[in-house]
Amino acid sequence: MSQIVEVINLDVPVTSAHEQWTKFESFPVFFTFVEEVTRIDSTHHHWRMSLAGTSRQFDTVITEQLANDRIAWTSTAGEVDHGGVITFHRLSDSTSRVAVQMDGDAEGLTEKAGAALSVPNHAVKTELGHFKDHVEAASSGSR
Repeated sequence: MSQIVEVINLDVPVTSAHEQWTKFESFPVFFTFVEEVTRIDSTHHHWRMSLAGTSRQFDTVITEQLANDRIAWTSTAGEVDHGGVITFHRLSDSTSRVAVQMDGDAEGLTEKAGAALSVPNHAVKTELGHFKDHVEAASSGSR
């Protein structure tokens, strides 16, 4: 079991960060490894992702969601067995922090080697930078 933990500070209020994160279907706009997210119902989603040339599909269920605080999920079916939590922290009226913790099992030699070299951590850190750029641009456009 591998664990990824990454944190990023955003120049937007915590409400803006949380609101944008809950728009899962828009993830392909700013997360380069997410190809498609399909909402099944209010807590279930189907994901299609591609990372390092490997395509994966899986389903998730949101197990906990507290407004402007946290979203927890776990996979329920498919090619990826993982779960995690995103927490949102108010730093000031105009800044926030997002913390990501994900746990999962690497499958196959390539993914195990990548996990040993911290490739997933680097990928999540990079993608959080894309989220930061996206949410800050959206927030500055609405001011």
